[in-house]
Amino acid sequence: MPAVTGSTRNGLATGRFPSVTLGFGEDEVEDEEEPREENAEEGKGCRAWWRRVCPCCCPHVKDDDVTDTVITDTDDADKDKDKDKEKPDTGEGELEELLLKVKSIDLMKSKSGQNRTEHHTDLYQNDNFIIRRGQTFQMWITLSRPFDPHSDTLHLHLKTGPIPAVAKGTHVIVPLVEDLEDNRWEAAVVEKDDKKIKLSVNSPSTAVIGRYQLTVETTSANGQAVSTHDPANDIYMLFNPWSEDDSVFLDAEEERQEYVLNDVGRIYYGTEDQIGERTWNYGQFDSGILPACLYILEKSKTLNSGWGDPVNVVRIVSAMVNSPDDFGVVSGNWSGNYSGGTSPTVWSGSVEILKQYHASKGSPVNYGQCWVFAGVTTTVMRCLGIPTRTVTNFSSAHDTDVSLTTDVYLDENLEPLDSMNADSVWNFHVWNDCWMARPDLPPGNGGWQAVDSTPQETSNGVYRCGPASLAAIRNGQVYLKYDCPFVFAEVNSDKIYWQKNADGTFSKIYSEKNVVGHSISTKAVGSDERDDITYMYKHAEGSEEERIAVETACRYGSKADTYASPTAEDISIKVVMEGDGPKMGSDAELSIKLSNNSSKKRNVTLHSQLAVMYYTGVYKATVQKDKVDVELLPNEETTLEWALIYNTYKEQLVDQAALMLTLSGRVKETQQVLATQFSFRLRTPDLVIKPIGKAVVGKKMAVEISFTNPLPQVLKAVAFNMEGIGLLPARKILYGDIGSQASITVTEHFTPTLAGPRKLVASLDCRQLTQVHGVSDILVEA
Repeated sequence: MPAVTGSTRNGLATGRFPSVTLGFGEDEVEDEEEPREENAEEGKGCRAWWRRVCPCCCPHVKDDDVTDTVITDTDDADKDKDKDKEKPDTGEGELEELLLKVKSIDLMKSKSGQNRTEHHTDLYQNDNFIIRRGQTFQMWITLSRPFDPHSDTLHLHLKTGPIPAVAKGTHVIVPLVEDLEDNRWEAAVVEKDDKKIKLSVNSPSTAVIGRYQLTVETTSANGQAVSTHDPANDIYMLFNPWSEDDSVFLDAEEERQEYVLNDVGRIYYGTEDQIGERTWNYGQFDSGILPACLYILEKSKTLNSGWGDPVNVVRIVSAMVNSPDDFGVVSGNWSGNYSGGTSPTVWSGSVEILKQYHASKGSPVNYGQCWVFAGVTTTVMRCLGIPTRTVTNFSSAHDTDVSLTTDVYLDENLEPLDSMNADSVWNFHVWNDCWMARPDLPPGNGGWQAVDSTPQETSNGVYRCGPASLAAIRNGQVYLKYDCPFVFAEVNSDKIYWQKNADGTFSKIYSEKNVVGHSISTKAVGSDERDDITYMYKHAEGSEEERIAVETACRYGSKADTYASPTAEDISIKVVMEGDGPKMGSDAELSIKLSNNSSKKRNVTLHSQLAVMYYTGVYKATVQKDKVDVELLPNEETTLEWALIYNTYKEQLVDQAALMLTLSGRVKETQQVLATQFSFRLRTPDLVIKPIGKAVVGKKMAVEISFTNPLPQVLKAVAFNMEGIGLLPARKILYGDIGSQASITVTEHFTPTLAGPRKLVASLDCRQLTQVHGVSDILVEA
């Protein structure tokens, strides 16, 4: 018989009388500490009442026994003790065995396995499970017992971001179904092996990209169980250019190979007449780069729910690659003083930059200029699965007042007003094109989109630019988002010359229609050749379509009446440079051609001014000024020789060795104004890299780097930087001084780690000479 317990409560209990427990079940048994003395009499009264109701259950006891509130039969108690000794199994162990539990998960994430090869992620140099959205993948689950589809259910939980939410697409519950349907989260059992089941899992083409935590929840008749999260089973989801339903789909396989899978490229620089090229290691598959790229997205503090839209992702990356307002990846520096960091011309790739940023937990890397920002952006975009190319625009305008024109202000004597000339024309500017659909724009504006990570002007308060549809830019549709006016001005603005009047106002005196946006270049698909893509940004110069685009765009600018009155012309001026142009350390020579297209004699007063410029078109110093009077006979062309000796410019040069010749003049007879600007650079020598011996994986080899100093002065504290994907990580070689016009050779040893065609790149770092680099193609045998 069960024990009968009388419950006594202290004064804090609800109600005035002690409660009585009838002992009908265990839930009604209350354990109490030592009963209080003052309740003894109340306890006696209750027991007396209970004896009258049921004397057999509550026999009479002596007063000495009132402190013991538990009444039980001694023999029964002994029997209960014996029963406890022989207590049978309650069945909890069997229930535990019948409960369906996950013992292990195998994501089949080998680089050479089915998942990663079919998802085109086998090139990533790590063992993470990396897949692309909108495509099925396979996984094995080992359970505690065989799976019974009639009584057992199973589903996957995928969570990403700090606050996963089902409604936001950041907490995904993947159900188990019999047959998979495209473009949705589902899983189906495709194979069984005793306690193991193989699932085929499908994801939608709009899934949020990023790192997902995976757990498995099982339900059976005996209850539910959820597997423990294992970071080794995290799923890295990327954009999928191979999926027709993904908004970054690119239908040509050779273009996917180039713009997604190629980890080495070319970046162009210089001027339109002197195009230089350098090899850049994008290294998007290098170990540690994918985590670094996801860290960049996380550090942006943007909502993970927006990471499924490539338009949003490229705006995030465009903002985060530069550092001014969000402590992004690269700190820009155009001053020429790079103490406390690395000179922008020394970098040969993105890997070292991104790893340094990630390792420092978000401390910007010093220093970068436009090609560095663009190279890093290409790495991040390709790593995440967005087709991207690095693009160089020569004679690239920087419009600062949203006029959609490049404005040059002159004083009464046709001298440039440097304090007012905020607009500039960069010798070259490097940005990116990213490929994606644009459902947020009118039809026809998808495809290549311009994205610029160099901090120039803000977009919605943040230093970023794009994605701007190339189709919209080509047609002057600058009212479409994002940042089309700025990109349009870069490639197709007219240069307008304004002269100051006596009353302080300015009048338009001249316009140049073909001076901005030339030789827009990117690496060709499948080769190291330069591909001119100017036609994708603008109609042919001077064509009716191009003029319509310019005037359409300018209606939305701050100087909408600029094109009210065209100017008649009969004298033209042009600057001509022979061959590849002057070399660093030598005198510079140019030709100025004046043509008289009228049947009358003309007299021209011509002013020339040579300035040392940053490649961005920003003025540094004037080094030479001249004035000459020229007489032109009817229908005559005259050539003036112009020269700049080395000693005049040697102390003034800055990065890129950029110079700009500004010519302005007036025709005495007609008052026609002549004006033009010609940018050029002093060419620097290349590093010559020569492999020595056969290149084999795991075997040490050597290369020779040869260089000749072109300057009649000593180069101080020279260092060489080398790197090559699959050859050697970034390495710095301190050399020392190199004498005036001296030739040197450096030998370096390394051991290749990856087979196939590889590129070894090197650059020279010193204060007196910049933009010196070289590349060597090395075929590594397995």
